[in-house]
Amino acid sequence: MRSLFWNVDFERLDVNRNADAVIARVVEFGKFVDVQWAIRFYGQERIHRFFKEVGSPEISDRTVAFWRAFFHAEGEAWPRPPAWRRNSSVPWID
Repeated sequence: MRSLFWNVDFERLDVNRNADAVIARVVEFGKFVDVQWAIRFYGQERIHRFFKEVGSPEISDRTVAFWRAFFHAEGEAWPRPPAWRRNSSVPWID
């Protein structure tokens, strides 16, 4: 899981205090074993609450769709960043 947090000091990462950031990275970029760890560590309700209340611009629409199906939450309103935050294309590169 260390590779998911290449831009932070992994030894100082507090998985409780930084739970939202950890969940976002794990559900979007983690391997199956990382997601299993997150479910065991945080529990399904905490991960569901993350999607219902927090969200993240790092999380793709495809990942959101998977977790909506996982939680049977098709009718729930989940926060999503504006489209310009989800789009990685930049206008100055052709």
